[in-house]
Amino acid sequence: MTDPLDTTIAGMAVTIDEAAVRVASARPLTVLSSALVAGGFGEARQIVNMHVDDVHLDGSPADEIAAFAARLGIDEPFIGLMTAAATEHAAMAVESGAAVTVAAVVSVGLSNAVCAGVSPPAPVAAGTINTILLIDASLTPAAMVNAVMTATEAKTMALGEWRVRSPEGAPASGTSTDAVVVACTGRGSLLQYAGPATTVGWLVARTVRQAITRICREKVERDGGRRSGW
Repeated sequence: MTDPLDTTIAGMAVTIDEAAVRVASARPLTVLSSALVAGGFGEARQIVNMHVDDVHLDGSPADEIAAFAARLGIDEPFIGLMTAAATEHAAMAVESGAAVTVAAVVSVGLSNAVCAGVSPPAPVAAGTINTILLIDASLTPAAMVNAVMTATEAKTMALGEWRVRSPEGAPASGTSTDAVVVACTGRGSLLQYAGPATTVGWLVARTVRQAITRICREKVERDGGRRSGW
């Protein structure tokens, strides 16, 4: 792994390279996620977004992530995600306000873009947007669900700004395999809401948009224009 990025959140380290995006916390985090490993509500100090070369239609993705985590030396409960996107191009954005800090760590693959409610069900294909939200605050369970909603709205708006389209030509709302992790430190006063009108929701939306915008901009620069993977 490369040197940890500065989240400005005490006790929190984020590392990004071609093998994975990894979050390590000195204190247990309260987590809500749609992750392959330990999805739902729970507690963990480690989050791993593992890169794979292609979609796995057989075997157990959860077992593969667990084996990868073991190779990293993780011997405790963790949150595990998988992506065919190039994790070395993942991005982190950090914003603070009103005693709350949010770091969004996002990996983006757009070859599997869909428009929710327009794109029909289809076999899983490579390409996903995995969003990890690290929130230095205490949120109720309902507020954590609210944060998922806010992050998803921000993601879709960012894709719209980059004119990402589904195979049907409709504006993309995301990909068919997106995942979200909301991880809270539990510090500070308990927050009841995390919609766009709240400080924490504002920070979530800004960081998600910033991270996705950076990834899309850098992809265009690497490709010398818009090419495949959109």
